[in-house]
Amino acid sequence: MITELSFANFKSWESVPAMRLAPITGLFGTNSSGKTSILQLLLMLKQTIESTDRAQVLEFGDEKSLTNLGSFRDVVRGHVRPGTLEFALQWNLAEQLKVTNPENNTQTLFSTQALKFACSLGENGSERLAVSSLEYALPDHSFRLVRKGQSGSKYELSSEGDGFRFVRTQGRAWDVPAPVKFYGFPDQVYAYYQNAGFLSQLQLAFEELFSQVYYLGPLREFPQRYYAWTGSEPVDMGRRGERVVDALLSARARGAHISPGYRKKRLTLEERVARWLQELGLIHSFSVQPVAQDSSIYQVVVQKTPASAKVVITDVGFGVSQILPVLALCYYAPEGSIILLEQPEIHLHPSVQSGLADVLIDAVKNRKVQIIVESHSEHLLRRLQRRVADQTVSPEETALYFCEAVADGSKLTALDVDLFGNITNWPKDFFGDDFGEMAAMTTAAMQRKKVLPE
Repeated sequence: MITELSFANFKSWESVPAMRLAPITGLFGTNSSGKTSILQLLLMLKQTIESTDRAQVLEFGDEKSLTNLGSFRDVVRGHVRPGTLEFALQWNLAEQLKVTNPENNTQTLFSTQALKFACSLGENGSERLAVSSLEYALPDHSFRLVRKGQSGSKYELSSEGDGFRFVRTQGRAWDVPAPVKFYGFPDQVYAYYQNAGFLSQLQLAFEELFSQVYYLGPLREFPQRYYAWTGSEPVDMGRRGERVVDALLSARARGAHISPGYRKKRLTLEERVARWLQELGLIHSFSVQPVAQDSSIYQVVVQKTPASAKVVITDVGFGVSQILPVLALCYYAPEGSIILLEQPEIHLHPSVQSGLADVLIDAVKNRKVQIIVESHSEHLLRRLQRRVADQTVSPEETALYFCEAVADGSKLTALDVDLFGNITNWPKDFFGDDFGEMAAMTTAAMQRKKVLPE
């Protein structure tokens, strides 16, 4: 789980020094306030790690990528030249990371369950992107790779902390070349230093963190009357939720079951999704069925009420198809995953938006996932506040933020939620000016009554 994120000079953000992330992190705010950019930063890092190009410092994406950010000049705040970008994050590991002393296999050099990564990069003078420094930090030690000079391609490896120093391999006193992408130590490090082998473990832990990141975008696919499935097992729902039926069928094929809570009967993914659709008041029943025996063509069949006929998903309200990928991803992604949701409430009734908060809490509680959600929904936020008040979730398990556009960029405000669910620093006009609307309506009504005949 990511516990803290900081960055500077990314898009409209000048600086976010230390943003706490919790099991449920909510980003709320007006349009063009910068909240989506926070998700885009994480997606940019993920797609860079997954890129096959080891020399590409950052992968900004294209129309087929998780996010398409254009170029480095497009993401640097103010589009300045030469631009610089900084980011750092802390996260907790699922298991203790132990580094063995290469000189004594029975001795542990470092042991930790928390790591930090930081990177500073920018244009190197010839309009090419280069890493200025990268650092991995444990609670008591840190390991850095720093570029020599402002425009060079030579780097220096160093460590901080008592009891450890890198030892050069005899006859290998050469400079270290540029990193791999933005986060990886070059292969030469392991040949130039006798005791640097463990650095690959830190790098692997960083890669594993982002392999657990799953994303669902705001614009989801229209429902289809028929779905073809050839046995594929997708990693996620797809950016637009287009692979949700594939995911449901692959989970069915491998016999996957989900625990809905302590001492409760385990459910299939379809059953868990159907249960939520019913609890949210959207439909009575839900299933994925082949159009004929042994067919690879399927239909999503729903029943609106116990008395109504069963129909395919295209013949009911649009909201069912829009929330379906959200529900499925929360229970399809492996336990311990990090799920990024962008406006999951689109096309949903206010009561369903409220219930969506309960879905997120259930997934976090029972599947140990972390959910970072970007939303405009007042109803979702209000339900989260209510669940803090009734002790379903604690203030520490939530991190809620208000993003707003200001004269010189974007501003992030952490919402202070007390034990009773109250937001003690509620921003002005957070979800519009309700009082102003009521006052204007009353004034208009009084004016209209004056001109109406007796």
